[in-house]
Amino acid sequence: MQLTVEQVRKIAHLARLHLTDEEVELFAGQLTNILDYVDVLKELDTTGVPETNQVTGLTNVLREDVVAQDLCKPDELLECSPLPKDKHQIKTKRVI
Repeated sequence: MQLTVEQVRKIAHLARLHLTDEEVELFAGQLTNILDYVDVLKELDTTGVPETNQVTGLTNVLREDVVAQDLCKPDELLECSPLPKDKHQIKTKRVI
């Protein structure tokens, strides 16, 4: 399946990529090669092969969240800021 220049431009637009004409031509060939390879892989019989999303056997090592003692008071943190403060908060410009 040969991708057309228009299809590559549409893919680039969806991916928010700005491509030059030379890049569109280059990527049309490369994307076509990738899709052709995927078509070859579709021919494999995967009956009985379990789905796999990770092959190393590693798992995330997570620690429990523990509430630690406060190192300083909120007002002490505000004192570190050179920005203007109002009612225990840093004042900022309005964002609309």
